[in-house]
Amino acid sequence: MVARAYTVAFEGVEARMVEVQCAITPGLPSFAVVGLPDKAVSEARERVRSALSALSIALPSKRITINLSPADLPKEGSHFDLPIAMALLAALEIVPREDVENTVALGELSLDGSIVPVIGALPAAMAAAADGRALLCPLACGAEAAWVGAVRVLAAGSLIEVIQHFTGNKVLSPADPGEVRAGPPGRDLRDVKGQERAKRALEIAAAGRHHLLMIGTPGSGKSMLAARLPGILPPLTAAEALETSMIHSLSGLLDEGGISRAPPFREPHHTASMAAIVGGGKGAKPGEISLAHNGVLFMDEFPEYPRAVLETLRQPIETGEVVVARANAHIRYPCRFMLVAAANPCKCGYLSDPARACARVPVCGEDYLGRISGPLMDRFDLRVDVPPVAYSDLDLPESGEESATVAARVLAARDIQEARFADHPGVRVNADAEGALLERVAMPEAAGKEMLSRVAERFGLSARGYHRVLRVARTIADLAGSDAVTKTHVAEAISYRLVSGREAVPS
Repeated sequence: MVARAYTVAFEGVEARMVEVQCAITPGLPSFAVVGLPDKAVSEARERVRSALSALSIALPSKRITINLSPADLPKEGSHFDLPIAMALLAALEIVPREDVENTVALGELSLDGSIVPVIGALPAAMAAAADGRALLCPLACGAEAAWVGAVRVLAAGSLIEVIQHFTGNKVLSPADPGEVRAGPPGRDLRDVKGQERAKRALEIAAAGRHHLLMIGTPGSGKSMLAARLPGILPPLTAAEALETSMIHSLSGLLDEGGISRAPPFREPHHTASMAAIVGGGKGAKPGEISLAHNGVLFMDEFPEYPRAVLETLRQPIETGEVVVARANAHIRYPCRFMLVAAANPCKCGYLSDPARACARVPVCGEDYLGRISGPLMDRFDLRVDVPPVAYSDLDLPESGEESATVAARVLAARDIQEARFADHPGVRVNADAEGALLERVAMPEAAGKEMLSRVAERFGLSARGYHRVLRVARTIADLAGSDAVTKTHVAEAISYRLVSGREAVPS
């Protein structure tokens, strides 16, 4: 008779149910794992054998076969150890088969029988809840999995605790969810001297989740400004926090089971590979754009990234998801992020300073920013020059508003957008609006529309650029508490489409 246990295999953020079948039949003593396992899963038989031996449980001198069904689904990871052990214990009639079949298990076994934490407890808990089963996981993963309130989570520290629970000797108490983490304290915008226009661009970007490009000389404060963006972003909603935490769970980034309401802020180095940015590698893991889901992806030294890496951003920016295509699978990850990029105006960085610029001015600037393709540049809603700040200005008193004041305006604008798009699933902020919906909510008054038409003709705005100006103008109006998009709002939105007095699309 075949004993069954259940676990999950991960396909992106989705956890697919896997049936672990165990059969003990007469024949030469052996222990085989079949069903398309990877190396870590195949090695589970040695960990399971040693863990059972540590509990003085001897395997019978028979043929033991473990089948992972469906057999055509790739099985990766060490979390298959515990369900294999559970199926084997049920086949040996040490634990009741019915109780094991009503539980989804995941966890890695040490040789002494203790259960080691694994990644993916949160999506596994959601899969267990959808299947109407309880979840058995490592003790360190219990707080994370317990966030899915629709499932009973049992967290055990060792295999002996699991056996005692299923035999009724010492029942495990359901795990409690971890604490909601507020995130590290944000840095204050008042620390930045000057740069009022760049601060305003940050506020607009945060309010409507618009993509922002900052161009300025070295030391002008581009990275300093970006680092203060998390301090003005509103906290994640419960749904957004769960979405983001599922991705971070697959990457092992959740600390002590706590779910954070702070938007993620990712800042990869410009030497990062394509797999690191968009996802891939062994197991097609999520990349930086997915880890920044519902948050910010800050890419400093933007033109220094490999051209192929930059071009892969174009489709995810538009669709809000990325497909990691492999020969045996196509994995989808959500990646609705705000892209904030910083760049020097040229290779030497001093294009606008005659005393420090190189001899190739202005060709060096055209060549350097020319590394950013026109279609990618066209996807930036806001582009702002960040001029150098004189060292003498650093002794001046703090100026501008505190981050808390700006954050309050951003939150109020987000609330307006949430109410506006309440009947439109998938649209949360102005940056998501498109087509007829965008024209209905963002079309300016007659004077503003006439101005936008003249600018579009004069500077050759693309259809995408035209719509992005509309979105930014709508966000500016929301920050001002205005129901209508006026000529003033359109004029400010257009000013962020231009850099140094021209449409910022490389020739």
